[in-house]
Amino acid sequence: MIVDAAIYEDGKRLAGAFDFKEAGNRAGKAGAFAWVGLFQPTPDEFEQVREAFGLHPLAVEDAINAHQRPKLETYDNTLFIVLKPARYVDPVEVIDLGEILLFVDRHFAVVVRHGEAAGLVEVRKYLEGHPEVLAQGPGAVLHAVVNKVVDDYVEVLDELDEDIQQLEESVFSQAATPPTERIYRVKSEVLQFNQATQPLIAPLERLAGGTVDWIPSDLGPYYRDVHDHLLRVVERIGHDREQLTSILEANLTQVNIRQNADMRKISAWVAIAAVPTALAGIWGMNFEHMPEIPARWGYPAALGLMATACLFLYSRFKKSGWL
Repeated sequence: MIVDAAIYEDGKRLAGAFDFKEAGNRAGKAGAFAWVGLFQPTPDEFEQVREAFGLHPLAVEDAINAHQRPKLETYDNTLFIVLKPARYVDPVEVIDLGEILLFVDRHFAVVVRHGEAAGLVEVRKYLEGHPEVLAQGPGAVLHAVVNKVVDDYVEVLDELDEDIQQLEESVFSQAATPPTERIYRVKSEVLQFNQATQPLIAPLERLAGGTVDWIPSDLGPYYRDVHDHLLRVVERIGHDREQLTSILEANLTQVNIRQNADMRKISAWVAIAAVPTALAGIWGMNFEHMPEIPARWGYPAALGLMATACLFLYSRFKKSGWL
């Protein structure tokens, strides 16, 4: 689906609607560039874009099929960069990952989005409200998109940290149901999040290093700032992984302690029950030579002995903490 297609001159959007071919032709004019946004385009839709801007077939195939890792590749003078935007779905504790694929040249920026986590409406509104920034060309568009994605990473981590804190508290709250499954689920989401962010470090290093000649040097500090933010994000994700591992180990330790306590209680009650069982089994044989059998005090004495033995064992187990 075609979301928007516009031509900008000196940072200002030209009035009117443009088809892809016209946008591609006008974009070559000095001081002008095209910005095309697509959402999960069909092969036919993207074929028009490919013809208008001369995109490389390999990159086009990646853009249609999606499911790419974060990367930066160069096809002639065109940059092809893959980003993994993210949003945190708090009710189900899931990190929803989308995909943004950008084709950026000195004359155009083609942005292809996949997934609900890849909204960029705010980015275009911001840049159109700051023509002095947009006047720096497609390099400014690329920076704004990358900056939005990395800022969203920080928001995801903030929400994720709250849930990790809840997990840590639940482990030591003596809850009836151990949160083992929840810990595994959150840990799995964090691992996927790490795979979506860490590979982006190298592409941002290239952009921050000024290796692309058509990106204005004034944007260099801004790319370095985004790169620094990404490093902090990856560092926080690593800390979250370690924290979840510690929480999981503490949870398993708590489960083992509870199981051992339960086993001690069961063993103690079994030991107490074994005494009257053994005594009753002996007297149940009714041997004639046993002196207490014919005695009138034999039956209550046997019951008293059983009760005394059981009470003695109960007191000893209670004192030792088994009961």
